[in-house]
Amino acid sequence: MTISVAGVETVELSNEEMILSFLAEGGDDFVSGAALSDKLGLSRAAVWKHVETLRRLGYRIDAQPSRGYRLIEVPDRLTSLELAPLLSTRELGREIHHFETTGSTNAEAWRLAEEGAINGEVVIAEHQTEGRGRRGRTWVSPKGSNLYLSGVLRPEIPPARAAELTLLAAVALAETLREAGAPATIKWPNDVQIDGRKVAGILTELSADVDRVHFIVLGIGVNLNTAPRDFPPDVAEVATSLMAARGQPVPRALFTAALLTSLEAWLDRWADQGFGPVRSAWRKLSSTLGQEVLVRSDANELRGVAEDIDDSGALLLRVGNKLERVFAGDVEQLRTKKS
Repeated sequence: MTISVAGVETVELSNEEMILSFLAEGGDDFVSGAALSDKLGLSRAAVWKHVETLRRLGYRIDAQPSRGYRLIEVPDRLTSLELAPLLSTRELGREIHHFETTGSTNAEAWRLAEEGAINGEVVIAEHQTEGRGRRGRTWVSPKGSNLYLSGVLRPEIPPARAAELTLLAAVALAETLREAGAPATIKWPNDVQIDGRKVAGILTELSADVDRVHFIVLGIGVNLNTAPRDFPPDVAEVATSLMAARGQPVPRALFTAALLTSLEAWLDRWADQGFGPVRSAWRKLSSTLGQEVLVRSDANELRGVAEDIDDSGALLLRVGNKLERVFAGDVEQLRTKKS
């Protein structure tokens, strides 16, 4: 069965996904079995079997004679069943590889990319046993509460531009968190924060020749529903979750669909207009610019005022009378910007 998504492209959905889509559109109203049968081109008995399949997967669907079906509750999972009816993207997330548990979504996405995965394929896990952050750090990944997502991208760009995607993803992520009710900001280069505490991170890895990118794996981890007490002691002082920030649980499927929509919109704009619009949006969302910071890298430490990012995404750091370009490192904010 195929439907037109956002009037742009024909996307194939399973019968269960179609039923969920029609029931979601119905809201609190019943959708008649006859209407579902006509829309799907199935018998009433076949519709019933698909509804029973959905119930076994955790969907609460009310059924009443002469009235039809009504969706009561959706399980808090991130399979294509939950996400497909919510997506309005053309490519991003149209093919979802879902894992209950995996070592790392980035590692799975890398494997799929090497096997020929197309642009926009996404890996999502309910739990990671070897979640990775920048510089070899571990990303704490409790089961069933947060978002662990990696996407395969195949942009036609030289390797030197790959770093732009990290900043682009940070913009899309910060905007999605703000729309969800949290005052998110970006700490250079790849952390998204709420009130100075890390809520999300981005890990970008690429396969490339000297002059062209083969593929990029864009990994995103977001603390959505982790309670403060559930963070490890060494993380609790510096991390937070969207639930903690806004005081109520986060519907993970809705957040994920919104993020993928925002991310694809920014990817389209970047492809059409270059890095300029991303750079402008990043500046407005930054918690780093204008601050006195200490930047640590493998080679050395630099202390100065973060003035800007350049047209490649590098941090421009004022150290005394000299302006340093910093391409990588960990940033520690030393004082708060005066208002």
